[in-house]
Amino acid sequence: MQLKFPPRLLRPGAFTIGTAALACAAAVVAAAQVPGGVARATPLIAGLMDICTTSDPADAGFAAENDAAMARMMAGMSIKSSGDVDRDFAEMMIAHHQGAIDMALAELRHGNNEQLRRIAQEIIVEQQQEIAAMRLALGQPLPPSAPAPTQAGRM
Repeated sequence: MQLKFPPRLLRPGAFTIGTAALACAAAVVAAAQVPGGVARATPLIAGLMDICTTSDPADAGFAAENDAAMARMMAGMSIKSSGDVDRDFAEMMIAHHQGAIDMALAELRHGNNEQLRRIAQEIIVEQQQEIAAMRLALGQPLPPSAPAPTQAGRM
């Protein structure tokens, strides 16, 4: 299947070079990993490209990071049944919680509203705790301790 890009994507200066462009590219790659292949992901890719060609690099960076997080989350939640309802539930919820963490990190990197930034920090901590609890319930080892991403200063 060949993807056709709208003319607005082919105009000079349509893409922001730098972090935002890399995030857009990552979002497209993540979208292509959606179960069902490129045919199912094509509308998602088109939507991502609309966002990634914004004239405001800050908006493009946030949107691309958020869309990449959503694509990874959706791919992670599309699991093959193991025959164990508890394991399947936990695996899907871990992917869901990691998606929330990734979206909260995008807010911290790009957002300015201090109340929302505090909420994003809380989301990161709470979702990491719930992921750890689910892994323990499944008998999986916990990842090594690391500083919270919010401890490295303003993102």
